[in-house]
Amino acid sequence: MTDARRVPRKRPSRWSPVGNTLRWLLGAGSLVAGFTWMLINLSNPSALVDALVGCVLVAGGVILLMPHRIRLPRRATAVVMTLAALVGTVAGLAGGQTTWSGYAYIADRGWPFHWAQRGAIADDAETARRLTEGADWHVNLVSLAGTLLFYAYAGLVLIVIAVQVRRSRRP
Repeated sequence: MTDARRVPRKRPSRWSPVGNTLRWLLGAGSLVAGFTWMLINLSNPSALVDALVGCVLVAGGVILLMPHRIRLPRRATAVVMTLAALVGTVAGLAGGQTTWSGYAYIADRGWPFHWAQRGAIADDAETARRLTEGADWHVNLVSLAGTLLFYAYAGLVLIVIAVQVRRSRRP
């Protein structure tokens, strides 16, 4: 006769249903937003970038919707997502564009969404450019939040790939 010892199971927190609901809502919203983003932006000049953004949102949404299929270490996932969001957003500042039209000169920074801008209007393009270089940067918080979410989801996808590769190599 074997001695069947019961391993005490950790009791779920009273906040567990709230966390599960929020994870499900964020996952479903990301899935729908990713597909919608790709469909709306099919004919844009930046269709490749928009497809990448949509795919990352869809992948992040699927991962959030399937915690029973994809088990992830919580701390490592949180650290990787946070670092990916911060490092990616700061690195995205290197990608920028300047445009001028008539008498306006605008400088944008951030990738995939431009979230820092400065600009000026003057009687000629050279004066507008000079005024823009001395102007303060303005932050678009919605675009900044989208950029942070994009890079956090990219980090989530990377950690899922790393965990799956690690598990496949176990005997």
